[in-house]
Amino acid sequence: MRLKGKNIGFALTGSHCTYEEIWPQIERLKEWGAQIYPIASETVASFDTRFGRAVDILGQFERLAERPVVKTIVEAEPLGPSKVLDCLIIAPCTGNTCAKLANAITDSAVLMAAKAHLRNGKPLVLAISTNDALGLNAKNIGVLLSTPNVYFVPMGQDNPGEKPRSLVADMELIPETIEKALQYQQLQPMIIERKLRRVR
Repeated sequence: MRLKGKNIGFALTGSHCTYEEIWPQIERLKEWGAQIYPIASETVASFDTRFGRAVDILGQFERLAERPVVKTIVEAEPLGPSKVLDCLIIAPCTGNTCAKLANAITDSAVLMAAKAHLRNGKPLVLAISTNDALGLNAKNIGVLLSTPNVYFVPMGQDNPGEKPRSLVADMELIPETIEKALQYQQLQPMIIERKLRRVR
């Protein structure tokens, strides 16, 4: 199995419309032999939206990962010193998370996990999902592109007609991106023509 023996931190942030694309990739990572360590931002853990109740989303996440979800900064901090994770992915990675990560802000479980993980010199993978990737967040993505040990799930414009500044990763490429990142390589091409998504 391609990821047998690898411990993968899987961090979920608040792009709620993307979760249905995320769940199958957690299953694929498990099929590839990975152990999943689930982490959720406070937005995921607290907010009910038109895409589902927080309690149901966390329940689904825990069932798939087969572990309790880390939901607080205090719970996330030991991930660094323990060095338990081989790779950490933030998927979906919102514009808010990108901006904070690029500017060294640590105010959520996900950002604490990322900070702790990067401290260990291990690969961090980002699966972008934001409406302003080609707008105000472009500078933050640029910072992260040049940050050592940060890799991106290949991404493209998901609906350039209605959302011309939006970029969303192709979530189906999460396992392959992680596999490459564990070799400290970026899966290429990184900028792709993405399947169009309707505005939800």
